[in-house]
Amino acid sequence: MDLLDSMKVYVLTVEKGSLSAAADACGMSATMAGNHVRALEERLGMQLMHRTTRRQHVTAFGEDYYARCKEILRLVAETDAQASAMRLAPAGTLRVSAPVTFGVEALAPALPDYLARYPEVDVELDIADRIVDLMDGGCEAAIRIGQLAPDSGLVARPLAPYRLMLCASPDYLARRGMPQTPSDLAHHDCLSFGAANINQWRFQRDDDVCQVPVQGRVKINNGQALRTAALQGLGVVLQPTILLEADVRAGRLVQLFPDFELPGRPVHVVYLPHRYRSPKLRSFIDFVIERFGDAASTLSTRTP
Repeated sequence: MDLLDSMKVYVLTVEKGSLSAAADACGMSATMAGNHVRALEERLGMQLMHRTTRRQHVTAFGEDYYARCKEILRLVAETDAQASAMRLAPAGTLRVSAPVTFGVEALAPALPDYLARYPEVDVELDIADRIVDLMDGGCEAAIRIGQLAPDSGLVARPLAPYRLMLCASPDYLARRGMPQTPSDLAHHDCLSFGAANINQWRFQRDDDVCQVPVQGRVKINNGQALRTAALQGLGVVLQPTILLEADVRAGRLVQLFPDFELPGRPVHVVYLPHRYRSPKLRSFIDFVIERFGDAASTLSTRTP
């Protein structure tokens, strides 16, 4: 017989004054209730109760054992409740990967709100412009920018697309002149991301689309460093709006061709399907979609 069940029967027998009353409370027969009490006595090698046809009396050892059983059952109930609460409430350490610009300019500033909402969750944020393999167990979620591999096995939830902005410093424009059309950029120093010899920048206004080949003397594989180069007057920069818009508002940079549409890049938060059962991961996914989602985004490639 289950030891905890036998303890419950014994405690109810003492409190209700009879085996039949305890049996009724437990939804079992009086014979089965008696078997539970006898099983305890056999296990302990001690008599818990003196029983006659009319009355039952708890032995001295039985009184002490009753108090201990009540305490054990209370602790078990509290532990079960705690485990149930932990299954429902987000808790523990959450590891997330994000690209540098999105991580520094968008996700890190949003973390105070997330942590305030979920005080039992700790966050380890891995910021790097590399793709982290979620299969290796290091991170539970990642922000991905650009087209996703269709066979990755990941759940991808869309966020607002990455908007780009074209800017230059007032000092650079004073020296080199304000470009009047996108094609003028072919004669300007354009700051390139990475080591490509020639970049193609795409501009669209209504049905008018043009691809402009651009070159420059400075190539850097980091968005923040490109922003710094633009602030120093080294050329025209094309980077995410979240990285440059504060400089434009402050007058440190000037936005070029604001009436042209620059190509956005898709942004997703991705995770492994089986991990979505984790409350802390669900809480993070919901928060990121709430904070950075876009109602106009395409539907997710999979649904949890």
